[in-house]
Amino acid sequence: MFFVTLKSGDKKEFNDSLSAYDVAKSIGAGLAKSACAARINGEVCDLRTVISADCTLDILTFDDENGRKAFRHTAAHILAQAVKRLFPETKLAIGPAIDDGFYYDFDVEKPFTQEDLEKIEGEMKKIVKDDVKLEHYTLSFEEALNLFKDEPYKTELIEELSEKGEEASFYKQGEFTDLCAGPHLMSTGGVKAFKLLSATGAYWRGSEKNKMLCRIYGTAFPKASQLDEHLARLEEAKKRDHRKLGKELSLFMLTDEGIGFPFFFPKGMILKNLLIDYWRELHTEAGYDEISTPIMLTRELWERSGHWAHYSQNIYTSEIDDSCYAIKPMNCPGGILYYMSSPHSYKEFPLRVGELGLVHRHEKSGALHGLMRVRCFTQDDAHIFMTKEQIKDEIKAVASLIDTVYSVFNFNYRIELSTMPEDHMGSEEDWEIATDALRNALREIGRDFIVNEGDGAFYGPKIDFHLEDSIGRTWQCGTIQLDFQLPERFELEYTGADGAKHRPVMIHRVVFGSIERFIAILIEHFAGAFPLWLAPEQVRILPIADRHNEFCENLEKTLKKCAVRADIDSRSEKVGFKIREAQLQKIPYMLVIGDNEAESGQISVRSRKEGDLGVMSVEAFCDRLKTEIADKCL
Repeated sequence: MFFVTLKSGDKKEFNDSLSAYDVAKSIGAGLAKSACAARINGEVCDLRTVISADCTLDILTFDDENGRKAFRHTAAHILAQAVKRLFPETKLAIGPAIDDGFYYDFDVEKPFTQEDLEKIEGEMKKIVKDDVKLEHYTLSFEEALNLFKDEPYKTELIEELSEKGEEASFYKQGEFTDLCAGPHLMSTGGVKAFKLLSATGAYWRGSEKNKMLCRIYGTAFPKASQLDEHLARLEEAKKRDHRKLGKELSLFMLTDEGIGFPFFFPKGMILKNLLIDYWRELHTEAGYDEISTPIMLTRELWERSGHWAHYSQNIYTSEIDDSCYAIKPMNCPGGILYYMSSPHSYKEFPLRVGELGLVHRHEKSGALHGLMRVRCFTQDDAHIFMTKEQIKDEIKAVASLIDTVYSVFNFNYRIELSTMPEDHMGSEEDWEIATDALRNALREIGRDFIVNEGDGAFYGPKIDFHLEDSIGRTWQCGTIQLDFQLPERFELEYTGADGAKHRPVMIHRVVFGSIERFIAILIEHFAGAFPLWLAPEQVRILPIADRHNEFCENLEKTLKKCAVRADIDSRSEKVGFKIREAQLQKIPYMLVIGDNEAESGQISVRSRKEGDLGVMSVEAFCDRLKTEIADKCL
């Protein structure tokens, strides 16, 4: 006899061994039908996992992140089975679940076309309709290699498992078998609604040194209505793509002469500097001092900090006077050198130091994506040095600062607490103290959070802030990292109230994360229609005829004296055309100037959002704009 404790706290008694799926059936047919995976004693596993002793059990449905992964991973196997049926000579690579979908990489003689994708989708529907059961089993490495003797990529993976001493695990559905650790659905019939989205090139294992494969992307849901909603969001996302809007609005560009290194145009720099000015204003109020540290520092510094051992593959280097220098991928070692430049007392704590540092990271070309993932970016870093007693209050203060910023842009967000990874520095005791400090601070400010086990930085646990944009997508931006390790490695000290030397604790934190990435998120969040205070061009003045140009020039000067960013469209075009152009450029306000306006001194105002606002005085219009800008209205 043994007991299974459910998520609800209820206990179920069983006499004989049974699977997690059998337990789900014993609870209810509806739960068993919607079950995707299980969590037994805290570990995600397959529904086929046999239970024979006391345990905790959570049946995971599509509503759970790990349930969705199992669901979409099954869809990836269905895709691979369909491809092998239609294109038997295809070689299989890998096919994981990803955010919002799945993909599978194939080695094919010629890339898949849209027509091919339609055929594959049709074959997938047959496999789903047949409701093929998935079977899980393991093989010896000799048997595994023999099974996949004609699949070079699977053979490579099996050999690596053998070297690590890990098990070779397989899932079989009908005639198709794949090397896979799972978990998976019980059968293919559960994947009710799916869509293949695109076929692109992808290097094997993401390395340019390897062969280019063909990657098919798809997505899958339990219900057709969910799929339809998702596809509608994808269409909306295409319209909001920051790369497309960045070009149309003349904000930035990316070139082959500097892959992953963005160029900002004048309008883009206005936007970037407005965010930086806002950042400086808030941080001055919050008691931060701003510093700037060098872009290159010696390799020895990065070895001492631990970055060289844990992050060297992403660091650019250069030789100077026969010495190796690293172009900084992070700002923290420079911030530590600033701290070490003078002695410190507990009376200075908490010591808050901010830096808008340009950092460079060697990202693989396949991972680059507009401003979302680049090779150089401005990180709005800050480092706080403090005593252990001050940790909780500082974490709460940073969380409040981040909340203030995100609220200005009307972002909802969720919080994740990431714990000690396998590759880490320092003792487990220090990690436990640091993690508890973060957890307790979040509880005290009353914020819900989820725990992301093993995803902390190598030097400390962290709190991550995931923004939700206007079409429901999430983006990881702000982070708070608590660090006991770097102060230890650099032997940082301060003089305590007792006159003795003590070791400070350090917080690493960002609000925007990357200014460039945050700009990309804002472009897509607002679909390029920025609120007035952020709009690079706030007012477009539209003279109806050339004789109105002089009045418009004087009007422009008046607006600029009021700190309003205004420009004149003096082209010899019809005013209707100019209005449409201004709308396409997403200008918040348009002023149409004709004979009546030039004679009366009044102006006709059009709002991007509200349309024609009628006639008003220049003074009244300026007052309206000043209030809207000061309040950072959305």
